[in-house]
Amino acid sequence: MSVRPSTPASTSIASHARSPANAVTPALIDTHVHTDDDRFDTDRDDILDAARTNHVIAQVVPAISRVLWPRVKQLCSDHSDLFACYGLHPCFCGDHVMGDIEELGSWLAREHPVAVGECGLDYQVAGGDKAIQQRLFAAQLSLAREFNLPVVIHARKAVEDVIRMIRASGHSKGVVHSFNGSSQQAQRLIDLGYKLSFGGAVTFNRAKRLRELFATLPLEAILLETDAPDQPDTLHNGLRNEPAYLSDVWQNLSQLRDEAPADIALATTRNAIDLFRLPINIDEHGCI
Repeated sequence: MSVRPSTPASTSIASHARSPANAVTPALIDTHVHTDDDRFDTDRDDILDAARTNHVIAQVVPAISRVLWPRVKQLCSDHSDLFACYGLHPCFCGDHVMGDIEELGSWLAREHPVAVGECGLDYQVAGGDKAIQQRLFAAQLSLAREFNLPVVIHARKAVEDVIRMIRASGHSKGVVHSFNGSSQQAQRLIDLGYKLSFGGAVTFNRAKRLRELFATLPLEAILLETDAPDQPDTLHNGLRNEPAYLSDVWQNLSQLRDEAPADIALATTRNAIDLFRLPINIDEHGCI
């Protein structure tokens, strides 16, 4: 990826306050979106405007490697409804060195992000070195505990080891994004203090197991995400994903639960605000 920070005009969360036109739709928070990705370079301002129009009041933007931390920092500095995380993604271990951990500690101390991440384990990636991934993940869990920050975790074909390492770390605050584990693993993560995030992959009817899991999890453990520009929902299959599509994810997944869609939006938004300690206030209707 190229390292080129975007420089759109600064935007304030206050500009998205409730109005008669949007009062009927609750606010949503995209808890995992790579808005800094090169694929948004040509139309990033439009993408951000579309998200706000679709009641996405905040985006949590995880950086995946040291070279990209400045890009995420710049983007989130330019837009007060975007919140940065800094980490070392397991799929890019070839780009990381252990010295990056020391630098990450400096960034956490200086930049005050909302979380450490994206980090974790990925045992599906071709040529991945499990030992290196685990060393980097353990180090980032340690930093998260030191700085009292939640962790944003990537876990693919590795949920058992993620649970084991979380328990060993003593860190009890974070989210496993795009969760794809079992109901038993979900409960163990919840018991450890973690939340589980769901996005477009769960909107497909073929994702029967995950849809059944989403329907039964405690609402206080759930977050919503797009993981844009990847993992589009069923309505946008084959297209570049966008944070604006979070509203479609919410509407689709709300059909799986007994609660009213507005209550699901309110709960997941409050969950995100609480986990990441976002400077956002919403009322009982889910509006800011």
